[in-house]
Amino acid sequence: MKKHSFILAAAALVAGLAMAPAAQAAEAGMQPERQAWSFGGIFGTYDTNQLQRGFQVFREVCASCHGAHLIAFRNLMEPGGPEFSEAQVRALAAEYEVADITADGGVRPAVPADRWPSPFANDQEARDANGGSMPPDFSVLAKARGVKDPFPTWVFNYFTGYQEGGPDYIHALLTGYHAEVPETAPHGEDGTPFQLPEGKYYNDYFPGHAIGMAPPLADGVIDYADGENGVSVPETLDQYSTDVSAFMMWMAEPHLVSRKQTGFVVLIFLVVFAGLMWGTKRKLWAGIEH
Repeated sequence: MKKHSFILAAAALVAGLAMAPAAQAAEAGMQPERQAWSFGGIFGTYDTNQLQRGFQVFREVCASCHGAHLIAFRNLMEPGGPEFSEAQVRALAAEYEVADITADGGVRPAVPADRWPSPFANDQEARDANGGSMPPDFSVLAKARGVKDPFPTWVFNYFTGYQEGGPDYIHALLTGYHAEVPETAPHGEDGTPFQLPEGKYYNDYFPGHAIGMAPPLADGVIDYADGENGVSVPETLDQYSTDVSAFMMWMAEPHLVSRKQTGFVVLIFLVVFAGLMWGTKRKLWAGIEH
């Protein structure tokens, strides 16, 4: 009897473990596909042109609801980033006003040292304008979001230096909207069809699939200037999503390239140091039997 009970318990555990990933996937959203990022891998770097396009998407679309309070205008001209000229940054900053109690009227034109202004005066105004939801700040969102890889995929991430989960998720979220609830939407535990709450939008990758943010991007909503050598960049949802995701990654980790360079130098030092220690050990113990 005890043996039979043990077998039933083991079978129930296995069945539960098999069903858990599916249930969690339905609740957490689909697994985003990995994109080919220029900054991916241990030798990856940011694409300056892509960051400039991503900033354009952020400024023309995202900045109407989302802030980026950790980024100053002057950061946009630093090496390794969008690398706008000083004149461009000064002209850009002058288009915005920031609060300053020492200025006439309590506001003044922004300067490069100022941080990116919030689109709302306070949190309550932000909630009132977005149906009670607080739009997240974009400063470090690409590092705050991520994906969970199943075993053994996550093991290989240590060797490939994979850290692009945030941009992968943001790109998937921006391209994962549906005009209507798809037939593949998860059903309830009692088999009832997925019910989308009023004022929500269905998204494949958002946890719970019901997101309050309307689809922010669509084909042709932003006019890109011609790229290098006059080559036109596609003005598509996928391209916009890719560019703004890369820009958000730069905002979250503007010193990513220098960090990688420092890490590579440290690894070389450790290898050389280990070799010297091994040679020293051989020299010291060469005439001693052991």
